[in-house]
Amino acid sequence: MEWESDERELKAAGAEPLPDGRSGLRIHGWEIESRKRSILTSLQLQQWEEELQTSHLPEMVFGDNSLVLKHVNTGTKIHFNALDALVGWKHEALPPVEVPAAAKWKFRSKPLQQVVLDYDYTFTTPYNGSETVERNAEV
Repeated sequence: MEWESDERELKAAGAEPLPDGRSGLRIHGWEIESRKRSILTSLQLQQWEEELQTSHLPEMVFGDNSLVLKHVNTGTKIHFNALDALVGWKHEALPPVEVPAAAKWKFRSKPLQQVVLDYDYTFTTPYNGSETVERNAEV
């Protein structure tokens, strides 16, 4: 779902759009910016697999998408991105999810038809964002 606002709505809320065509707004000392890019290429996926030391990644990864919350005066940033979330998934190393219906199906299928998943294919992660502090914050 895409949300669009006009200048009047932003001003009424005490906000203004970010400059330079960036997608987001500035409000009460914070910049809120979202970045939407295309899906990773097969080469980029391969690089991520090498970096994460896994051969299992989601079928589609929008690796350059992010949400960044930045406190302008201090340079403190909280950001959310796919790579850091997958790093959390990799470190968590949860066992594969066993769905009750799948267990019943397993007994009815032939061994050659069974797909063995040795990883958490739900990509459950404890990731709750990343933080950084920029050195050149406005004072």
